[in-house]
Amino acid sequence: MAKSEWNGTESGLLNLNKPGGMTSRDVVNIISRQRRGMKVGHAGTLDPLASGVLVVCLGKATRLIEYVQRMPKTYRTTVRLGAVSNTLDADGEVVEVEAPRQPTEPEIREALLPLIGTVLQKPPEVSALKVGGKRAYDLARSGQVVVLEPRLVRIDRIDLLKYEWPRLELEIACGSGTYVRSIARDVGEALGCGGLVEVLIRTRIGRFHIEDALDPMTLTAETLPRSLRPASEAVAALPSLAVTDAQVAELIQGRALSLAAFAGTSILAGEVALVGPDGELVAIAEAIPDSGTILPRRVLATA
Repeated sequence: MAKSEWNGTESGLLNLNKPGGMTSRDVVNIISRQRRGMKVGHAGTLDPLASGVLVVCLGKATRLIEYVQRMPKTYRTTVRLGAVSNTLDADGEVVEVEAPRQPTEPEIREALLPLIGTVLQKPPEVSALKVGGKRAYDLARSGQVVVLEPRLVRIDRIDLLKYEWPRLELEIACGSGTYVRSIARDVGEALGCGGLVEVLIRTRIGRFHIEDALDPMTLTAETLPRSLRPASEAVAALPSLAVTDAQVAELIQGRALSLAAFAGTSILAGEVALVGPDGELVAIAEAIPDSGTILPRRVLATA
């Protein structure tokens, strides 16, 4: 398909392997230049130092970004002990800790334990979080004092893969909103020697794995459409219902569907993905048992 033949109606997800040294926005810009006039966005920011899985959404699929962001994530990181940084990684102003203590492997494993579970984590001051409507990293880089309150995050596991002073390699499985840089800081503080992220690779977001991720620099006008994954993968965690053409027409008009039309379904209440006869995602809706209805919340289908 030549670039001029792109009809502007295609939408979907790209599983990309973001190179280090590039911002997530840089990757979006690469795709946007291929698809002039199409809405493009990414789910889950990766710092310039980091590489790995970055899910980019195109067209109507940009309305599903938050669902991708909710997906569990896995990272591999190299933490350098004996040093600290204002950004909590090697891209910042690195300061060597004078005569740092060299912890043993059992001490490291013990220091990691309190960081696992549903825990309060203080985000890095240099982060994409907003403070008073402005990005924290913009405020911090302009010399302003940034105060970010600790937030509840879920860290499912932290596996110690290798330790040779001053570096330890970790694999981390976590929920949305977790900062690996904060984990490096916290374990360094617990060990009394300081720590920062030297290498960071995101290896998975939900069903999007690094083994299947594409190099954004190699995508062309011909290969990009073939590389799109269906929008339904963004909501794979939701229960789904198949709807008829007639029901799709109702949804496009913003009308509720009757729960009774789906007799025998195990869906009781909450969000549900509605899939059309062609297997495409039609809408995200909410099942409300009290009223016996399924209310459309985000309709992707068009007339």
